[in-house]
Amino acid sequence: MNSTERITVRLPSDMAEQIQKLVDSGEYSSVSDVIRESLESFLSIRFPAGSVNKVVVELPRSKVMELETLVQDGESISLDDAIRDAVREYTRARLKVV
Repeated sequence: MNSTERITVRLPSDMAEQIQKLVDSGEYSSVSDVIRESLESFLSIRFPAGSVNKVVVELPRSKVMELETLVQDGESISLDDAIRDAVREYTRARLKVV
């Protein structure tokens, strides 16, 4: 990992509480991890590498759970992979119709 720098950020209380819930649930090991991952995602969208464009998709929790089941069943390597496959198949189907 590259060298790190400390940055102090003030957040609204409700946002800080939501971040703490992610840590308390065990999904993240620290508040810093939540913020770091969030910023990495944000920056990768704003500054995409090379010819890669990223799209942010918000899915209902039920759909995320369905995709997680595909990963658990071994049908996809990761959640990101399952989403890419779904978008790829949807696009192929749409292009055949047109």
